[in-house]
Amino acid sequence: MESINPATGEPIQSYQAISDEALESLIRTTHDTFQAWKQTPLQTRCQQLLKVSELLNERKEALARLMANEMGKPIRGGRAEVEKCAWVCEYYAEHTARILAPKKLESDNELSEQHYCPQGIILAIMPWNYPFWQVFRFAAPNLAAGNVGLLKHAGNVTACGLAIESLFRDAGFPQHAFRTLLVDKQQIETVISDPRVRGVTLTGSTAAGRKVAAMAGQHLKKTVLELGGSDAYVVLEDADLELAAAKCVKSRLLNSGQSCIAAKRFIVMDSVHDEFVERVQALLQEQVVGDPLDENTDIGPMARQDLRDELHEQVEASIKAGARCLVGGNPDTGKPGAFYPPTLLT
Repeated sequence: MESINPATGEPIQSYQAISDEALESLIRTTHDTFQAWKQTPLQTRCQQLLKVSELLNERKEALARLMANEMGKPIRGGRAEVEKCAWVCEYYAEHTARILAPKKLESDNELSEQHYCPQGIILAIMPWNYPFWQVFRFAAPNLAAGNVGLLKHAGNVTACGLAIESLFRDAGFPQHAFRTLLVDKQQIETVISDPRVRGVTLTGSTAAGRKVAAMAGQHLKKTVLELGGSDAYVVLEDADLELAAAKCVKSRLLNSGQSCIAAKRFIVMDSVHDEFVERVQALLQEQVVGDPLDENTDIGPMARQDLRDELHEQVEASIKAGARCLVGGNPDTGKPGAFYPPTLLT
């Protein structure tokens, strides 16, 4: 696993996968921690989650810079992501008792109730595009509920994963309540198949989701998958074109365009097509592409060089198939690193 600054192409740090023996020891220790953590009063667990929120806010600048360096997120977006993570910790600290309260059920029995009980170790396989938020939206509710977590983060944001582990530890959580795994792809199946691991969640590609779901299904593990999509924006004749263009461009360029919910296709009625395209083209040309640590940057580099190369291949294939390129389309931006200009194909 190697972390490379995508804005410069310079290596940051390399990480070695742990041995199978060390992995077994880590799972065993995490499981042992769960036995005590599930007995910890809910109020105590939630108080520690509030401490994590405090640490996130205290370390916001450093964590935002870490995201900028590891995956190229513009610094303003990094701060906002850390703030959102702090919010989700506060939310579950406040609402977990209500969410997990026993519920009376109607039945023919004298008394029927639904209770929520901690399950054990939850494995999360998370992507690089929101290296803190994707993790915290799984970790905060699970730790509050009495589960413990193992994180397999994307290799290029390994330092972000380790920073998250430190946040929980520094907030007073048991040392092994949340651990970041330094493992290779072959070791993931070992983790999923382990009977002490009770659930798996993945955010990633459809191909990765199929593989993880198949492994989890083979071992009868609960799974939660968030996979990619390509829903279209449809612009009708009565649309407010100024508003529509602004919203479409903002959605397309969310997180430098690297978001599963970013707009990807626009289907526009003939009668408003030309004006809509002109408005989108003008907005794209206003975007500032540059150093993610610069406060004025709107769009940073793509997270990895291979992702930029793959994107350019898609652009070239689209043009070869008949698309017209109105903006961008040329990866030679004059900057080192994995930069790609905002591009409009029609």
